[in-house]
Amino acid sequence: MSGLWRLGTSAGIRLARGGPGEGPTQLLAPDVTIDELLGDGAATLADLDRLPVSGPVPEEHSVLAPVASQEIWAAGVTYMRSRDARMEESTNPDHYDRVYDATRPEVFYKAAGWRARGPGQTLGIRRDSVWDVPEPELGVVADAGGSIVGYVLGNDMSSRSIEGENPLYLPQAKAYDHSCGLGPCLVPVDFAPPREDMVIQLLVDRGGTQIFSEEVSVRDLRRTPEELVDWLFSAVAFPVGAILLTGTAMVPPGDFTLEEEDRVSISMPGLGRLANPVERVGRVIPEVSDR
Repeated sequence: MSGLWRLGTSAGIRLARGGPGEGPTQLLAPDVTIDELLGDGAATLADLDRLPVSGPVPEEHSVLAPVASQEIWAAGVTYMRSRDARMEESTNPDHYDRVYDATRPEVFYKAAGWRARGPGQTLGIRRDSVWDVPEPELGVVADAGGSIVGYVLGNDMSSRSIEGENPLYLPQAKAYDHSCGLGPCLVPVDFAPPREDMVIQLLVDRGGTQIFSEEVSVRDLRRTPEELVDWLFSAVAFPVGAILLTGTAMVPPGDFTLEEEDRVSISMPGLGRLANPVERVGRVIPEVSDR
């Protein structure tokens, strides 16, 4: 299996290929870009094993989120467990019950590509939130024409306390500094495991002790990734493609919340492993009466 990796090197940002389990092994030619592979370039992500190589990956490098100018979007309430959890946390639970069965899915903007955090980089929990969770998800990579050409692991970090207070606060609960993890690499469809065999695994470590673990089968998705991508592209153009996170079914218990210095690890055979430490971001806005 091959994956497309994005690396930071002494010569700048470069793309490489290598198996999701073994890591990047071969640098691609300097003129190969993710925007070209997902846009209208002559080469595509499906051509990964045929792309020109410039040499081995240097020993000194860092793995970055495998995204360039692409926007990252996300879908919600796509698993039964997610629907139940959103109803439990919300003061207006019927919204989530209705969207689960509706024709139109919940699709929302998550992050610009440059905001995504790669393996080893910190993910954030808001300083003004008291209930924060990771949301491991299968990300689908769509080209400019809206075809699914690859997969990637994603972490849609969320504030359940902010979202539960009012559904209109969803953007603040979902989109903030370091709220989107992506990686470790893009895996073309032909190199990925069959979707019916995909199982996402989550581990949360605190001070060297595993405090939460769960896994979910992608087969439990309420909607197909193709359906979700069709809705995303229905009235928005993506000239260099897009990445869509397809939702989560992993919902920690109500007394669980992430803390600073926790470590979140998401993995799937065939797609690799995305592991990130957690930090607090932002600031608390004082009450109006205190200003």
